[in-house]
Amino acid sequence: MSGQATPRAILFDCLGTLLRLEPPAPRLAASLGVGLAEADRAMRAEIAFYRAHMHEASDAARLAGLRRRCAALVADSLGVPCDPATLLAALTFTPYDDVLPALRALRRSGVRLLVVSNWDVSLHEVLVRAGLAPLLDGAVSSAEAGSAKPDPAIVRRGLALAGAEPADAWLVGDTPEADVAGARAAGVLPVLIDRDDTLGAHAGVRRIRALTELAS
Repeated sequence: MSGQATPRAILFDCLGTLLRLEPPAPRLAASLGVGLAEADRAMRAEIAFYRAHMHEASDAARLAGLRRRCAALVADSLGVPCDPATLLAALTFTPYDDVLPALRALRRSGVRLLVVSNWDVSLHEVLVRAGLAPLLDGAVSSAEAGSAKPDPAIVRRGLALAGAEPADAWLVGDTPEADVAGARAAGVLPVLIDRDDTLGAHAGVRRIRALTELAS
């Protein structure tokens, strides 16, 4: 793996690293019969609200409550009814093209693969729907861990699931502020995925353009 010692475990961020959110506004606009620009503004507000509150959704009941609040925000923004099911139908997460080949190659090499992500408790369901769950050895969301990157506690929980020490693991993510800082705080080697070559160099941080570079 690019001349570095093969890790025992690799911890992955999810959104922006393994999965991308397909543009939700067109689906929402079609479902609710509103304009695309209006739907886009409503979704931006909803996403900001969700990010501020996702760590509260630590079980099914709290997740359902958060989804109701998010749908109500969209309804208020657009002036039309919007229920949680309609909002969820607009949110589609798909793997980047390099993800499945990379995970398969890493599994063949015997590396333990975990997801450690700032997400609500539905992270596990999202990974199943995206077809990634069979290639992973586990996942931890910030909502269930009670901590979010860059807090090292969630990273340490991922390490415990992997059965790996910090020195034997990498954390791969797309956000210097959360992923790189969280890895360093936990004593894990950070790897920055920068598919669009926009994040710039960070001292002491390996930067890759595709996850398939991890297995090369």
